[in-house]
Amino acid sequence: MGTRATVLNIMIDTVTMSEAVAKIEQYIAEKTPHLIATANAEMVMMAQEDQELAAILRQCALVVPDGAGVVWAARHQGYTMPERVTGYDLAQNLLAKAVAKGYRVFMFGGQPDIVEKAKNIALKQYPGLNVAGTRHGFFSAQDEPAIIESIQSAKPDILLVALGVPKQEKWLAKHLEKLNVPVCMGVGGTFDVMAGAVKRAPLWMQRINLEWLFRLICQPQRIIRMMALPRFAIKIMLGKKC
Repeated sequence: MGTRATVLNIMIDTVTMSEAVAKIEQYIAEKTPHLIATANAEMVMMAQEDQELAAILRQCALVVPDGAGVVWAARHQGYTMPERVTGYDLAQNLLAKAVAKGYRVFMFGGQPDIVEKAKNIALKQYPGLNVAGTRHGFFSAQDEPAIIESIQSAKPDILLVALGVPKQEKWLAKHLEKLNVPVCMGVGGTFDVMAGAVKRAPLWMQRINLEWLFRLICQPQRIIRMMALPRFAIKIMLGKKC
């Protein structure tokens, strides 16, 4: 633990799920703000052109390998990348850990009905979970001070933010010190999956790294975003280990 792989100039931690959870527990114990990112091929490609996102990823305390493409790329370059650590699964592991350790969780982002539904499902799935607060992801700059204040007063140990990439990472990086939450993590579409609004690929498809294909079948509009995947693979194959 502690080593990082470089994938197209983005540093990604070579951690297992249990190592990532242990690291996050350490951050909670430290009581100082830490930013966690879940990097897939799409995010890495975005960071090639978005210098602000690239800089944020360099500042993150932990960048987990969320995506088969990133795991493949790291291994292709000779790094030891033990497994994929998806943002969804990491969030579920943290919710389970929150029950065991009494951590307070704040859920921010998504549609108003979705975040409430995700919270209610989480409370059923993880009995004893302390959801310190929720807030949907529709807001203007004028709303931000009130949102920050509500998060501060809730005093969560873990803040899960579902505003989509790169908005969630940029929002968290901008307000990290002010929020003063030990663990701040962008979770993309996690609340949608938790609420049942978006289906996750069957386990057999996840295991053979075809989750991207399942998403494309369910959401054909993702085709434009998915075009980043072949470009990512080509860049990796033409490049060298940094």
